[in-house]
Amino acid sequence: MNVLLTGGAGYIGSHVAVELLENGHDVVALDNLHNSDVEAVNRVKRITGRDLPCYVGDGTDPELLDEIFTEHRIDAVVHCAGLKAVGESTERPLLYYRNNLDLLMTLCEAMDAHGVRSLVFSSSATVYGDPGRVPITEDAPLSATNPYGATKLFGERVLADLAAASPDWRIISLRYFNPIGAHPSGLIGESPNGVPNNLFPYIAQVAAGRREKVLVYGDDYDTPDGTGVRDYLHVVDLARGHLAAIEHLADAYGARAYNLGGGQGTSVLEAIAAFERACGKEIPRQVVARRPGDIAVCYADPAAANRELGWKTTFTLDDACADTWRWQSANPDGFTDRA
Repeated sequence: MNVLLTGGAGYIGSHVAVELLENGHDVVALDNLHNSDVEAVNRVKRITGRDLPCYVGDGTDPELLDEIFTEHRIDAVVHCAGLKAVGESTERPLLYYRNNLDLLMTLCEAMDAHGVRSLVFSSSATVYGDPGRVPITEDAPLSATNPYGATKLFGERVLADLAAASPDWRIISLRYFNPIGAHPSGLIGESPNGVPNNLFPYIAQVAAGRREKVLVYGDDYDTPDGTGVRDYLHVVDLARGHLAAIEHLADAYGARAYNLGGGQGTSVLEAIAAFERACGKEIPRQVVARRPGDIAVCYADPAAANRELGWKTTFTLDDACADTWRWQSANPDGFTDRA
């Protein structure tokens, strides 16, 4: 299958590219390099020994999309591109609504024009808002507590309406929980611009001496140790979820959604302790006020993906911490070839 991968130079996209290429699919990447690096594409080529054409440009450009679909005879799309920081989305909501929804709708219009109607969409567990119960199943009520989550929720609604209007569409939305870790080779991993928005790259930078301490946002939640609880899964497991979804699309008419998570919760303090085991040193931390839009507890019931996609996690939290530390140690400044 010939797959267009938007956000293909990003943290998740680069790992998805590895899994697709290593399993016989051809991949064309598209990335605007806003929070990614073309060096990730070069390293994907090193890992897989395969070519990976990469277009540098914006997915909201219909002429660029038309060029890609015309030149490469795309069979399916994995849409990983988009802005993703919860905190930033509460500060700049218009940016998030404009970017993430425009990306999705422009992409779907291009797909429709070229007769490509198979899509895997990167959604998020944030579509569940503040869940009334855990573990969360796909039939839980949908809501959003921040603009980033709202863009994913609205995106799923757009896709559901599209599939209802045009029954030949095959759409799978993957509701990510919290991706962590890096490729075991140490060649690709999370390389954020500026201050990391996510917990694990921040912990890794503290462990490497790049930052003074981990900021723990709130220790007064209704959780066993007072800190927020999340479902962390290895990014390679997440990437394999995309592979499973792509290979399931032939029988997936309509729009469906699946949780991709490990099925258990880990608190911030437990996450820090796990990373201390991986790097062999103490991680300084400081408790500060809660962040707007954060919730207390969120973890998945992944049974539907286990059953219907044949997908399950294989890496542990300690595996993810070890791989993150390997990546951070080998690449202390992330990808240095910044575009």
